[in-house]
Amino acid sequence: MIAVLDYGIGNLRSAEKALQRVGGDAVLTADVDVARAAAGVVLPGVGAFGRCMEALQASGLDKVVLGAVERGTPLLGICVGMQMLYDGSDENPGVAGLGVLPGVLHLLPEGVKRPQMQWNLLEPAPGSAGASGAGGLLDGLGAQPWVYFVHSYAAPISDDVVATCDYGGPVAAAVVRGGVWATQFHPEKSGPVGLRLLANFARRCEAPTP
Repeated sequence: MIAVLDYGIGNLRSAEKALQRVGGDAVLTADVDVARAAAGVVLPGVGAFGRCMEALQASGLDKVVLGAVERGTPLLGICVGMQMLYDGSDENPGVAGLGVLPGVLHLLPEGVKRPQMQWNLLEPAPGSAGASGAGGLLDGLGAQPWVYFVHSYAAPISDDVVATCDYGGPVAAAVVRGGVWATQFHPEKSGPVGLRLLANFARRCEAPTP
């Protein structure tokens, strides 16, 4: 079972339905015990960083995310769900993130429309061959797939970034760090490409945890 964390913000059911469409046994849940027992965890998110962090912590599901990381349970962060995995965001400077990924998110650069609300091309990052191989986050997505973004803040470019998009310069679009996968774009809104990514995650959740 894949637990899609329901902490009360955003259209969380769209991620659940998309995972079910590709054969994943996905359940939208606010139950901490159910989520802890899951074979995989999905952390979606839309809206303001601070409001999402507040709601996640109030629900107690932040502990589920941190526990999944500690145990090596497959975890997928989506949009603000990806952003919350970092130390913090300039959007709400006084609010701490989960600290799973290092760094602070910054506003998209001057000269571009904010938010980025459009389809854009994914560019695999140098050294990201593992993510593109069999069972990887980018497996089967193609050389330059189109995906759908809605965001104004972006994560720092680091060794964890496996794909970028061009929006006034390179923007972190997907990261992999240990058992953690995360996308700044919305796979559930990205057509066949997004469904393939979610199918990759669902298959990963079926494999025994090392």
